[in-house]
Amino acid sequence: MTSWLDANRRNWDDRVAVHVTSDFYGVEEWLANAPGPDPMEAALVGEVAGRHLVHLQCHFGMDTLQWARAGAHVTGVDFSEAAIAAASALAERAGLAERATFVLSEVAGAPAALGRRYDVVYVSLGSLCWLPKIEEWADTVAALLAPGGTLLVHDVHPLAFSLADDGVSFAYSYFEEAEPVVNDEPSTYTDGGSLTHVTTFEWNHSLGEIVTALATRGLTITHLTEHDWTHFRNFDDLVEGPRGIFRAPEGAVRRPLSFTLVARG
Repeated sequence: MTSWLDANRRNWDDRVAVHVTSDFYGVEEWLANAPGPDPMEAALVGEVAGRHLVHLQCHFGMDTLQWARAGAHVTGVDFSEAAIAAASALAERAGLAERATFVLSEVAGAPAALGRRYDVVYVSLGSLCWLPKIEEWADTVAALLAPGGTLLVHDVHPLAFSLADDGVSFAYSYFEEAEPVVNDEPSTYTDGGSLTHVTTFEWNHSLGEIVTALATRGLTITHLTEHDWTHFRNFDDLVEGPRGIFRAPEGAVRRPLSFTLVARG
């Protein structure tokens, strides 16, 4: 039987070819515009020039490389060999290869694969749902974060994960459960082609579970904000605004769609 990890890896291997050519990611425009990190995220982390940053579950490296443009020495980690190859190629095209390294590893194996600690550990939108146990993720974060270092998480809000497609009623547990949510989707969240490996396994993790997992490993939570916006159209009623932000239409009940968390080692 194919394990959840193998199934998810095959699905994400398929996604790479679709994503790198999608309008959603807009690689050519990204190369031409050469953006730095998201301003909100940059303000939370502070100055990164000369610091060492690791990006867990980096996919094909666009968000990782934006920190390199701000002067950080970046390491991206992903379990997809196709993603790591695409990220390395993108670093070359962007002229950032000297400050960027991409390493093939699942999250749990990252401390052994990397063999060092980092000033910044970065986790970006759409990451935690692919991991079955938030405490194991927190073990990885604690092992990678240097004393006095900064963890930045910007991810999908667990309440949004638990909602049905109508964006109102509950379909899944808000809390981490042993059994995964199993999906069979022939396409991905971007525009573009279909996928060959369609089955994925996902888990939700409540905010309380995330915060407690980090706190019990000695990290100090310094910032936690829940946002009524996200960068994905999770639900059909969401309206796109400036800078690729989606939120509920004016007059609708606001709901948490993403969150940011900062912790210090």
